[in-house]
Amino acid sequence: MLAALINAPAGIGYPLLFCFVAAESAGALVPGETSLIGAGALAGQGLLSLPLVIAVAAGAAIFGDNVGYLIGRSGLRRLLDRPGRWAPNRGRLVERGEVFFARRGWAAVFFGRWLPGLRVAASWLAGVNRMPWPGFLLWNALGGIAWAATVGGLGYALGRSVSGTLGVIGFGALGVALLVYLVIRIRRGHLQSRGTG
Repeated sequence: MLAALINAPAGIGYPLLFCFVAAESAGALVPGETSLIGAGALAGQGLLSLPLVIAVAAGAAIFGDNVGYLIGRSGLRRLLDRPGRWAPNRGRLVERGEVFFARRGWAAVFFGRWLPGLRVAASWLAGVNRMPWPGFLLWNALGGIAWAATVGGLGYALGRSVSGTLGVIGFGALGVALLVYLVIRIRRGHLQSRGTG
């Protein structure tokens, strides 16, 4: 699959990148992150545009995660709520999951983008545990954009010569620091509004 992305003309490379990242984010076993690294490396060699690679990957991640959220909220939740021999055990797990997602769901959704297993499961778990969709969408979008920028930037750095890599890494580090600052500010504002509400 990755070979298809690398050997594809630029006009086809972006749709392939979107398909791989969206499918992986929704739960399919395809190399979404590897495709992003490859596309970033191709951008570093001048074969693709880095801003377009980041935009396509971020949009695909957000889209795929929202599909995963819907799968978790509708299909998987119904499976967990069904009666049967293990219903009490499933009920306790769901109850614990709901408590966790009420308190720390934002962190699982945002930071889960960088963890291979959690990247696929976080959106399903958010849906199963009925994390409110507006909060999910906010943290998912922030995580998807940050993930696409950092991983795409890493791929870009790998595709460039050593002399050009330091500037990209410095720019990426500045972007990540700014994003972390924004996340902390948004989170503090969210907690303050909940405290006064």
